[in-house]
Amino acid sequence: MSGGVDSAVAAARAVDAGHDVVGVHLALSRMPGTLRTGSRGCCTIEDSMDAQRAANLIGIPYYVWDFSERFKADVVDDFIAEYSAGRTPNPCMRCNERIKFAALLEKALALGFDAVVTGHYASIVTDADGNHELHRAAAWAKDQSYVLGVLTAEQLAHAMFPLGATPSKAEVRAEAAARGFTVASKPDSHDICFIPDGDTRGWLADRVGAERGDILDRSGAAIGKHEGALAFTIGQRKGLNVGFPTDDGQPRFVLEIRPKDNTVVVGPREALDIAEIAGSKFSWAGVPPVDASEPFECEVQIRAHADPVPAVCVLRDGELVITPREPLNGVSPGQTAVVYVGTRVLGQCTIDRTLSAVPV
Repeated sequence: MSGGVDSAVAAARAVDAGHDVVGVHLALSRMPGTLRTGSRGCCTIEDSMDAQRAANLIGIPYYVWDFSERFKADVVDDFIAEYSAGRTPNPCMRCNERIKFAALLEKALALGFDAVVTGHYASIVTDADGNHELHRAAAWAKDQSYVLGVLTAEQLAHAMFPLGATPSKAEVRAEAAARGFTVASKPDSHDICFIPDGDTRGWLADRVGAERGDILDRSGAAIGKHEGALAFTIGQRKGLNVGFPTDDGQPRFVLEIRPKDNTVVVGPREALDIAEIAGSKFSWAGVPPVDASEPFECEVQIRAHADPVPAVCVLRDGELVITPREPLNGVSPGQTAVVYVGTRVLGQCTIDRTLSAVPV
């Protein structure tokens, strides 16, 4: 129970369904702020109190479990390491993979519980053979199946998402109000919970440092200077300190970040179009419906709120290789590519490499 409206209603629905429910709030920071900064974050003392009030109204036991050390090692330190390597990680994916459905689930099972219930908007479907499949939620705008794409068949067998068939977030808020939950109108948390002010660049600079380096064009020629490579993101246009205009007068965009030599590569907008992505760290969300060593049609989604794109996927030489039917734009290594077949989440990979649609 994060202290938000979704997990409160999910817990209440689990009780209504006849389950024996215990509310658990995860303490993910050793030094949580006493109050949220706006609606950012989901693990402050105020959030814990909100979760406890909801649990009291539902009439279930409530505990706070300290996962701060595991969260720092598996999510925060990983986030820093990935950025230091010039990659763009998704900490929500890592939290679901390593905390909520690994560390938390392991402890829950050890204590004799059957499942972890969350307020995610996604659905679990059991096929004719008893296999568990992860599917999109009924409400497309609130679908959160992307951030759950890291879950395995074993984890899906011990997961429950009571909000998956709910048509809209407004309906969840109305239900929360009817139940008397004070969080009924509480704003959604967003961005990165351990960077509550939203200043990712400043947060990274404090922990990794910033060193002046070269800005290169695609040929390798130095055309400007930067004050720290980690301050840039793939696809960025503004803030480039480039001293040489292009011949055609078109703006430049960040195409690549190279932390090993502290350089940033820039180029034309069309060079952001990606014709192929691949990753060696992949997993299946249940049983693959096809022989993955043979190319199969699918859809790929590279961000939580991005539209899915038709693609062809194949497992080749230890990599999950995905070729979109239309170029993807502004993809960075470190991002997660989630593969869908219809509404079903088939699996995911962390992107190791990309192939530009526009050769140098």
